[in-house]
Amino acid sequence: MHIPVLFHETVALLDPRPGACFLDGTIGGAGHAEAILRATAPDGRLLGLDRDPAAIVRCTERLAPFGARVTLVHAAFASMAEVARAHGFDAFDGILLDLGVSSFQLDEPERGFSFRNDGPLDMRMDTTQGQTAAERLAAFGNDWQGLARLLSDFGEEPNAARIARAILAEQAREPIRTTQRLADIVERAVGGRRGAPRHPATRTFQALRIAVNAELDQLRAALETALSLLAPGGILAVITFHSLEDRIVKQLFRAHEGREVSLPQGGSRYEGVPPRVTRLHRHAIAPTPEECAANPRARSAKLRAVRRCVP
Repeated sequence: MHIPVLFHETVALLDPRPGACFLDGTIGGAGHAEAILRATAPDGRLLGLDRDPAAIVRCTERLAPFGARVTLVHAAFASMAEVARAHGFDAFDGILLDLGVSSFQLDEPERGFSFRNDGPLDMRMDTTQGQTAAERLAAFGNDWQGLARLLSDFGEEPNAARIARAILAEQAREPIRTTQRLADIVERAVGGRRGAPRHPATRTFQALRIAVNAELDQLRAALETALSLLAPGGILAVITFHSLEDRIVKQLFRAHEGREVSLPQGGSRYEGVPPRVTRLHRHAIAPTPEECAANPRARSAKLRAVRRCVP
């Protein structure tokens, strides 16, 4: 069962109203999307995207009662401008990007996102294209330095060099094709869990998943595109699940806020580019302790939102 993270806070910030037009760039289990469609009745519209074809199938059934008010497309959110134009959407009153991996993906061993249950080392969000994680590892050959950079850059793994050497040494003996084997290699390389709160392979799995799906590049492209698609007064809300994503979101929002400086003669002006957005909260919104207790996967979530300036 997929439980939408920061559900009430996100819907409140997006403020869906009758007749409004929304885009959900990561429709997942359609939890947020269903709430938006109910609030925008009777004539509000929603365009829902997802890289995972299974998500589109799942959401088509769940959102069928809303009929022509919802349009679902199998596509990455970085291509939202092209998809919107193709389906007759010009601008949106709100856009939501709920990043990371869904509970559906984590709980399906055959997807290869988790080491809790053994499965093929895949990790592709879009199972119709691209290299699997196993193929990505094989492509490194003997280049442990390259793999170490990947683990450090995308997983912020302090033991990146040691883990990279161990992975490629095992890969040379026999190709690594399953999640459990990769997790065991990492655990042995760093000396086991030793009472740590999370599995030692967590950062390695995160780094590989980000690389396989080009997640950070997709996010940078999507954020700029989303701002251009917002109607004046429209809201962009983004839920992140690790510091790399959150840093990109925070920095881009800050860059488009403009910087107001005081003038010696009184008054103020904006320095640099005119502001395109205003932040709805000065700091990221985090889940409550109650939500984290009910849904441990919410622990690292952060919600940031901005409103497009009205000319």
